[in-house]
Amino acid sequence: MQHLPELKALEQLIRAHPDRLRVSVPAIVGPGEGYPVYALELGRATDDCPAIGFFGGVHGNERIGSQVVLAWLRTLLEQLRWDEALQGLLERSRLLFMPLLNPAGMAMNRRANGQGIDLMRNAPIESASAHWLLGGQRLSRHLPWYRGKAGELAPENRALVETVRKRLLNAPVSAALDCHSGFGFENRIWFPFAHSREPIPHLAEVFALRKLFRRSYPNHVTYRIEPQCQHYMTHGDIWDFLYLESLEHPQRTFLPLTLEMGSWLWVRKNPRQMFARTGLFNPLQPHRLRRILRQHLTWCDFLTRAIASHRLWLPALQDRHHMEEKARIYWRGHYAPEANDGPGAPFP
Repeated sequence: MQHLPELKALEQLIRAHPDRLRVSVPAIVGPGEGYPVYALELGRATDDCPAIGFFGGVHGNERIGSQVVLAWLRTLLEQLRWDEALQGLLERSRLLFMPLLNPAGMAMNRRANGQGIDLMRNAPIESASAHWLLGGQRLSRHLPWYRGKAGELAPENRALVETVRKRLLNAPVSAALDCHSGFGFENRIWFPFAHSREPIPHLAEVFALRKLFRRSYPNHVTYRIEPQCQHYMTHGDIWDFLYLESLEHPQRTFLPLTLEMGSWLWVRKNPRQMFARTGLFNPLQPHRLRRILRQHLTWCDFLTRAIASHRLWLPALQDRHHMEEKARIYWRGHYAPEANDGPGAPFP
């Protein structure tokens, strides 16, 4: 079994904080003795509280996603030693962490898992407009974006689905942040759908969350917040699958989000890293890695506090229609700057 620095760092945190972390291993994957897929919890253990999950390493060649989640977990654990406000927040909310979902793929430095399955094309959900090949294929595991056999979830996705069902979908309000790196020069926050161009039923809630972030952090214009289908559509998106399942309980709200870090920024600043084994999707310069880990902790902290305090910003029933209409207009590209959004803000 190949050594993984991210797995070592995670297990060190587990050993250092046995009194704070509730730890489970919903799957062991990969060859030989295999790699554990850990799920860790902080905060309240009952289902009657808001909850948020942080996920990384779904694609094994995107190590930076795991590193962002680990950095956020490490920060929280240190702050809990002295921060009474954070201690109070965790008495009324729950945090879930799965920082390394695809350890076998990471050990091989490839996007797919140890069986050649792309975990973001593997769910039993079909798209009428998915891009050929990029949107997922069942021709061969030797080709990219292989979906696996029809009707079979990969073991990593079984662990993810089982954990999200138990720890997030039972909560009255919950969210998920899945951390990736991808092509492009901008950092993006994607929300469903990936399989359809239909607006999600919780479009008003996502728009309210976006407004809340822009008002709270007017100088942190780092993210383009948008539906994934604006860029490309796929079969088998696991977050589409879980979001659709959450709609079976209309009294609950589940907001799955994906952080897509723009890796072309790192390549543009250091073109030589294109020729490094892990350089296309991960920053290689130590100072750039530290900057990225600092940068995205703001978003993680915002989401944690927003979900815990959802009663103060989620649109009320009588306001949802108006908020949804504004969201539909905005994400059609006809955005008119709002007075509270601040002047000259370049990103939605």
